Amino acid sequence: MSKDYYATLGVRRDASQEEIKKAYRRLARELHPDVNPDPETQERFKDITQAYEVLSDANKRQMYDLGADPFSSGAGAGAGGFGAGFPFSDIMDAFFGSAGGSRGPRSRARRGRNATIRVELDLAESGFGTTRELVVDTAVLCEVCHGSGAAAGTHPDTCDMCHGRGEVSQVTRSFLGQVMTSRPCPQCGGYGSVIRHPCMECSGEGRVRTRRTIKVRIPAGVEDGTHIQLAGEGEIGPGGGPPGDLFLEIVERPHQIFERRGDDLHCTVQIPMTAAALGTSLTVETLDGAEEIDVRPGTQAGQIIPLYGRGVQRLNETGRGDLLIHVTVETPTKLDPAQEELLRELSKLRGEERPPGKFSPGQQGFFSRLRDAFNGR
Repeated sequence: MSKDYYATLGVRRDASQEEIKKAYRRLARELHPDVNPDPETQERFKDITQAYEVLSDANKRQMYDLGADPFSSGAGAGAGGFGAGFPFSDIMDAFFGSAGGSRGPRSRARRGRNATIRVELDLAESGFGTTRELVVDTAVLCEVCHGSGAAAGTHPDTCDMCHGRGEVSQVTRSFLGQVMTSRPCPQCGGYGSVIRHPCMECSGEGRVRTRRTIKVRIPAGVEDGTHIQLAGEGEIGPGGGPPGDLFLEIVERPHQIFERRGDDLHCTVQIPMTAAALGTSLTVETLDGAEEIDVRPGTQAGQIIPLYGRGVQRLNETGRGDLLIHVTVETPTKLDPAQEELLRELSKLRGEERPPGKFSPGQQGFFSRLRDAFNGR
């Protein structure tokens, strides 16, 4: 043989098939006519293709190593040509990567879709957790055909067009020679088999729609907008494929007393002016029941009384948040003569008949400007 195929690919004579394949792919990316269209490069591309055609075939490589003509049996094209043995798939692998061999028939079984349902909870349920029975409209495995899609006593038949491969091939000629392309079989849709007698229960889909009840545990500490994933509780896939997941979207109903902010609860209590001044005891509602709290003498409007550990449970953690009670002070708007007299007497005793008023920064700008205007500043 006049040509040194090993030198053409730049490999040793004892190179492995993997080394030969890598060398060819590397050169094919550099010398392919679509990348380098000049005639000299095209001739070199034909040389490396012919070398790879010989060295990648065990029989041809053995004949070549023994000094015989590897094309004498007519298994491939002559020098410089591209016959039936032209490694077009390896050229495509060089540019797009290997597809792992033949695709083969598609499976009828496919994963089912995920589903999402909304679950409304009271504050106590979301704060402390609960168990719910949920009714789900979903797809389940057909009990007649068990997912095969074929009627009882029958089974899918091998497609007579693709002979079970799931794809059909077509050979066309191009400037590179003969090119083989594959596409999904139009008769079986790429499955490799045909269901000639579909199951009457599921119409050949392998699943039916139904309503089922599942019991789920809602963990303590979830809040409005939390999503809980229940793996494998979604609908069964076509062909009896694995189920998808079910997601629960938590919707927390508003509470009449408490406002939730994270793990803490907030509420407002209004007390009379006298109770704020003298102090008192109050009974307040919590998620754990009624509790007594002390209002200290001299409590001001806006003051917060905390009840530690009376909030909601922390999600996936130990401990609870706090209950924060915001105090507002009610000023009486209507007084009878005796009450008014008592308040006037109290104001005299405290020297508050004409209080000067206390201003803080940011609240006295108007009065400062008014004072400055009268003083001529």
